[in-house]
Amino acid sequence: MSDRSDQAVEQSQKTLELDPNSGSAWGFLGCAQSFKLRHEDAIASLRKACDLWPGSSPIAWLGLAYAAAGYRDEAHKVLRQLEELSKQRYVTPYGRARIYASLGETDETFKWLETAYQQRANWMVLLKVDPCFDNFRSDPRFQDLMRRMNFPEQP
Repeated sequence: MSDRSDQAVEQSQKTLELDPNSGSAWGFLGCAQSFKLRHEDAIASLRKACDLWPGSSPIAWLGLAYAAAGYRDEAHKVLRQLEELSKQRYVTPYGRARIYASLGETDETFKWLETAYQQRANWMVLLKVDPCFDNFRSDPRFQDLMRRMNFPEQP
């Protein structure tokens, strides 16, 4: 999130040399690759993360990678998968908001951001710096959310 994707890729690869079955390392590698617009690499890494790391985070990250790569149908399949998973355990609405943001679906993005805010989702602390929401920062709904979270106003 701090625009140090090259360093994140390098560190993730070092971690995978030590433990090639680290689901979290595969996940972070995939996220960094996605930020670098290496979409196919990101998808492959995140698929591996999903196999090795049970939970909704790598699934949501995979959905985001699909959306960023322009694979809208696959991203929507992941959203449906997250909906089903949420019937069994907690799934952060922040992850869904990120996928919808990458798909350019503004109203759904704000619906899920508002849900994340109401649930006090832990990932909301990243809202100010998360590049997934860069295209939404000028929207009054985003500014209102930032204000309610007590983040300093954007210049």
